[in-house]
Amino acid sequence: MRGKLVVGNWKMNGGLRQNDALLADLRAGWKAQDGRAIAVCVPYPYLWQAQAALSGSAIAWGAQDLSEYAGGAFTGDVSARMESEFGCTYVIVGHSERRAMHGESDALVARKAGAALTAGLKPIVCVGETLAQRDAGQTEEVVLRQLDAVVAGIGARLTEVVVAYEPVWAIGTGRTATPEQAQAVHRLLRQRLREAEPAAENVLLLYGGSVKADNARALFASPDIDGGLVGGASLNATEFLTIACA
Repeated sequence: MRGKLVVGNWKMNGGLRQNDALLADLRAGWKAQDGRAIAVCVPYPYLWQAQAALSGSAIAWGAQDLSEYAGGAFTGDVSARMESEFGCTYVIVGHSERRAMHGESDALVARKAGAALTAGLKPIVCVGETLAQRDAGQTEEVVLRQLDAVVAGIGARLTEVVVAYEPVWAIGTGRTATPEQAQAVHRLLRQRLREAEPAAENVLLLYGGSVKADNARALFASPDIDGGLVGGASLNATEFLTIACA
């Protein structure tokens, strides 16, 4: 059994006071469950706050990005080692917003995934197509190209990652892939993982794209969807916990 994982991506949201309330509500509301896990990926300045609030709980935490480099003259960057010092379990790599707004290439995403693994972090590798690419029938080509770059870059360590399929056209738009659409891509990704490394068949595959309390159960019922990468809904403790229990 692969279990279920739901990860909250706060993106560039939060503040000290509201974070305290949100993290306290999450800690109070979430109890350890067999086969289910949750985590929150918070902005860099709040990693210490997540560590302080969640240490000793059943909730993990992580960062939203990292540098491909271990250290040095890279002003503004944050290394995997630095994140690990704040107790991070996860780090998101290759989110569509990073790819689109910061020009991150497939090769760079692969290097970042490798850097995370070297530091003992578990990268959540994001793949996904734009609306134009979907309409052009390029979904399979795009997501497999993105995944293959990471496979080539990290080799047998593929078993140590999490993969998140996030159709770009469904992120923050209120639109969501149907369970059938999402499952079709997840099945494709599962097959590619299996081909690359048989043990990677059990890599967790998350769906990300306007996941909410009212659609999570239908999405997570699909055989190859192992949970979600949740954006805006993760900023509301009640909704996020409802999604985590779906």
